[in-house]
Amino acid sequence: MSRHLKETLIKGIFAVFAFASVLILALIVIFLFREGIPLFKEVSAMDFIFGKEWYPTYDPPSYGIWPLIIGSVIVTLFSCLLAVPLGVLSAVYISEIAPASIKDIVKSIIELLAGLPSVVLGFFGMVVVAPFLQETFDLPTGLNIVNASVILAIMAIPTISSISEDALYAVPREFKEASYALGATKYETIVKVIVPAALSGISTAVILGMARAIGETMVVLMVAGGAAAIPESIFDSVRPMPASIAAEMGEAPFGGGHYNALFATGIVLFFMTLIFNIIADYISQRFKETGSATL
Repeated sequence: MSRHLKETLIKGIFAVFAFASVLILALIVIFLFREGIPLFKEVSAMDFIFGKEWYPTYDPPSYGIWPLIIGSVIVTLFSCLLAVPLGVLSAVYISEIAPASIKDIVKSIIELLAGLPSVVLGFFGMVVVAPFLQETFDLPTGLNIVNASVILAIMAIPTISSISEDALYAVPREFKEASYALGATKYETIVKVIVPAALSGISTAVILGMARAIGETMVVLMVAGGAAAIPESIFDSVRPMPASIAAEMGEAPFGGGHYNALFATGIVLFFMTLIFNIIADYISQRFKETGSATL
């Protein structure tokens, strides 16, 4: 077999797998829209998205997912307030500061954290974090926004840390050597040279960590409290969209309004995740151009 024929064959195999991935995604999206769109014959899109009452089993039912959207967004934002500094700073420490022996230990622990099943973290939130919050802050329940945010942050840290670490390692060694040659300290080199040069990858890591948090199901189902209402404080219970879909899909009659409403909720969640990915790509390209121009 000639070299040209081998290259053509390999390109064809890769093209088939790429096309198969796109086809599978397209079929999933088509199925999602096919099952969710019929809901809008009963309720308008505006009432569905901005409605404040989610009572799908009442007569007549109310299909307002605004409390679910608020629950998803607020839990994701609070988790990122915890996960982003911890994830990025741990990546900086591993790649630039830690001695080799400590670096291996910390990296192994973060990788182990990434391998923990979400149900195990959910149990940790229920058994350890919830009683602690309930006793410390004298709350009626420890299953609330704070609990869900802490556990989601634990889940997002490995994603943010790993991708940020790769971005920091990708910074050319010449940048560091030039900075040291100009008399900069290690701290100044990290803050003014290495991190700005890796900002594209770090920003992508942050957005992907947020996408991981907003799409997580098991943790928010177990520790967010399950209250489909707009929260008034960070210690209130909420029901994010993934938790509502997971909790109610088994009880929804096939083809009914409740069933279609859950798929329509999935459509909203799909678009929110898509927006996160588009923002990640835009920020990545923007910071890549800015970083290159600055350096």
